[in-house]
Amino acid sequence: MSAAESSAVEGEHAEGVYRRKLVGRVKSDKMNKTVVVEVMRYKRDPVYKKYVRVRKRYKAHDEKNEYKVGDRVEIVEHRPMSKQKRWMVARLIERPAQELSAS
Repeated sequence: MSAAESSAVEGEHAEGVYRRKLVGRVKSDKMNKTVVVEVMRYKRDPVYKKYVRVRKRYKAHDEKNEYKVGDRVEIVEHRPMSKQKRWMVARLIERPAQELSAS
């Protein structure tokens, strides 16, 4: 096995390896090391020729349990980690503003 193939096996970005990236919002963080990310897309309706909103939810790996509900994140394709988990959170794009409690 060459060096390029071994780095691709280890999960590092190698030449020629393409991983899909999606941007979505965290909808649930109740699982350990897993978040549910909802990705919103616009798809053209074949009959009415207008764009409709399509939502899909992905389970993504969150190693440090650092992402919370409402965060906008980027997820990347990854090898299967469990029965339903095939994505990994790559980075935080934005976090909603927190209200300060009056105590």
